[in-house]
Amino acid sequence: MFPRSIGRTFNRILSDISPNADEEFLKKYQISRQRTTIAVKFLLLLIIIPLLTHQLSKRIFILPMIENMRTENSNLIFLNQEMEEKAFHELKIFTAGLRFKSLLDSEPKISPENLESKIKEKAREIAAEFRDKSTDAISNIFADILALITFTLVVVFSQKDIISFQHFIDKIVYGLSDSAKAFLIILFTDIFVGFHSPHGWEILLEGFAEHLGLPASRNYIFMFIATFPVILDTIFKYWIFRYLSRLSPSALATLKEMDD
Repeated sequence: MFPRSIGRTFNRILSDISPNADEEFLKKYQISRQRTTIAVKFLLLLIIIPLLTHQLSKRIFILPMIENMRTENSNLIFLNQEMEEKAFHELKIFTAGLRFKSLLDSEPKISPENLESKIKEKAREIAAEFRDKSTDAISNIFADILALITFTLVVVFSQKDIISFQHFIDKIVYGLSDSAKAFLIILFTDIFVGFHSPHGWEILLEGFAEHLGLPASRNYIFMFIATFPVILDTIFKYWIFRYLSRLSPSALATLKEMDD
């Protein structure tokens, strides 16, 4: 016969004037603070432990082991053709710069022997630089695997902390206004599946390939960009249609108005 909000309001008034209202408030506050502390600690552990595992394992034993192995095979400098082309291009620019300076009247003439000596010295520097990059890329692969294993172990052995972390995230999300929710959804979707997102994905994939010493194939990158953001966009739209309309209809209405 009456709206449910009237009953909820009446129960809230009764709980506020109850003699145990202060104790219940303090109890809820302590539980909320405890959950927040656990959630923050879990988030820090989830970030710090894999990072420390990556850096310490790489510096202590992975990198020295890879360097010893590559010292035995000193002829192996480049991991892929792309690195080789970059080294050749850098040496070509250096050689052209020396020849350009030797042709200027204001610069002292460089003899062919000195020119050849400088080119050889620069080639050794470039070879040492790309050898270090190759060694670092190989060590990144093993360090990343160890960091991923550590991340998985932290998640597996922290099931109770994950529950507190979920409550913490829900508290933050539900505490936002409808306009803030719509703003974050638009920001998140525009970054990952928006009009300018392919450029960000391209830079991210090229950096990831360089991190692992892999050739940044343009065909594979463009194929990824043509498929993965579309899948993400479909997931976002389904989530908005399926869940956001039920959890926060006003946020959905605000989102539609902001999109229009």
